Amino acid sequence: MQAPGQPVFAAMVERFGQEIVAGDGTLDRQAVADIVFSDREALQDLNGIVHPAVGAVIAERLGALARTDRVVILDVPLLVETGRDDLGAIIIVDADPEVAVRRLVEQRGYREDDARVRISRQASRDDRLARADFVIHNDGTREELAKQIDDCWAWLDSLR
Repeated sequence: MQAPGQPVFAAMVERFGQEIVAGDGTLDRQAVADIVFSDREALQDLNGIVHPAVGAVIAERLGALARTDRVVILDVPLLVETGRDDLGAIIIVDADPEVAVRRLVEQRGYREDDARVRISRQASRDDRLARADFVIHNDGTREELAKQIDDCWAWLDSLR
C-alpha cells in the first residue's frame, strides 16, 4: 500500500471515508478489512483502486529489468484471482487452511472470523495449486521451508 498522501491512499479515503485512517494518519488496515470483507461491492471497489496501481508499478519495475538476466520474483497475494498470465513460472506457497488461519491470528493479530472470511474470498486451494509450476509446502518448520526455498531457487535457476 502506498504511503498517506499518495493517490491510492487518497482514493481509498475518498471511497471508504476517514474511518480507514488511523490516529497517526496511516492506513488502518483492520478498518478497511472490516468494511470490504463484509461487502462484496466494497471489495470490488478496493480492488479497482489498488490493482491498477500495483500493476503499473510492476510493469515499470519489470520494464527496468527486461534486458537483464535477473530473476524477478513477484509476491502477488491474489495472483490467481487477477488472472495474470504473463509470467515465466508460478510458484505457489501452500498451507493447510487451518494452519493459515492460526498463523494469521497468532502472527498478524487478525481475529479468527476475519481470517476465515479473508481466506474464503480468495481463490480456492485447488485453483491455486492447479496454476502452480512449483509448490512450496508451508505447513512445517522454518527449516523445512528454507530447504524448499533452496530447492525452488535451484529450479528457477535451471529455467534460465
